[in-house]
Amino acid sequence: MRASFDKLISWTGVLLAAFLLVAGGLLTYAYIYIGNEVDAQLSAQDITMPEGAALQALPPADQAALKPYAGSPMDTGPEAKAYADHYILAHMNAASGGKTYSAISGQYVAMTPEQKASPAGEQLAGLRNTLFQGSTLRGLLLYGAAFATMGTIAGYAAIGAFIGAVILLALGFLGLRHARRMEQAAAGEPAVTGQTAAS
Repeated sequence: MRASFDKLISWTGVLLAAFLLVAGGLLTYAYIYIGNEVDAQLSAQDITMPEGAALQALPPADQAALKPYAGSPMDTGPEAKAYADHYILAHMNAASGGKTYSAISGQYVAMTPEQKASPAGEQLAGLRNTLFQGSTLRGLLLYGAAFATMGTIAGYAAIGAFIGAVILLALGFLGLRHARRMEQAAAGEPAVTGQTAAS
């Protein structure tokens, strides 16, 4: 009875190990696929991370966030996030005094046709367009950064799945070996050991 229970537990472990191996393979595929897509899509934008005067013109906190990537092509998730949050957003805030696209657009929409045609109205319309374009590009870059993060998580999960599979396989085979010895002991057969096999 004990041997049968050991076999049941051991085979369950082996099946779980097989499941983890499949899951690890799929997660590895997701990691590679997402990584390649993020690299291809970001590289297609042909953006170089700011350096020199472009970097020094930013507030200190933004400079610190961008400095590790200065002058490099923007082709990774962390670079895309840094560029979106510390370069595009910094320029948007500088241009609008910290106001969002929604706030500026609301001000412009509330103007009369005469006010929109005035120099102040045209200036506000230009700012509205700038913030819209900046918000759109920033959103796209942050989507890329989010997918890159998902790819990284998939990579770590794949490693965990493979480690779990190896552990379960080892435990499963040890359990089956133990069950066999229990059956031999119950049947009165001598357990096969390395020393007996050698002789």
